[in-house]
Amino acid sequence: MRVLVKSVHRFEDFLLVVLLSSMILLASTQILLRNLFEFGLVWADPLLRIMVLWLGMIGATVASRDNRHIHIDLVSHFFSKTSYLLIQTFVGQFTSWVCLLVAWNGAYWVRLDFVDGLTGILGIPAWALEIIIPITFALIGIRYFLFSLRWGSLYLRRVKPRAGRSN
Repeated sequence: MRVLVKSVHRFEDFLLVVLLSSMILLASTQILLRNLFEFGLVWADPLLRIMVLWLGMIGATVASRDNRHIHIDLVSHFFSKTSYLLIQTFVGQFTSWVCLLVAWNGAYWVRLDFVDGLTGILGIPAWALEIIIPITFALIGIRYFLFSLRWGSLYLRRVKPRAGRSN
């Protein structure tokens, strides 16, 4: 299982590097063409927008790897570590189910575009440009589901009565 997880992490990192490098190269080329030769690549700007979407979504999965996403943490200062684990368990479950719901609806949207045969830029099928949405939300949802299980088990270990103690 660890090999699979490490492979997914490496693939995410690889995609981020390739996308960012490609975006920098394409945007620089577009700027040079416009400023030096007074023309540009018609397809470059829409492709860059799609690449920004992919970069952001893959970046979100990378941030979710270690629970490093953007979050507001007001309650950790008011609760004990044990109570906070319980809160995190519920937050992880909520996050997980919201992400899985978005992934499900995103997959439905992609399926509709596939069935309709819509095309995007450069004749690329629209579904191929949009597929990143259900994939990344599903991955984030699965990760937070597993996080919530880990937090819940840590909570249960902390509140579990110790053998030999009488109340």
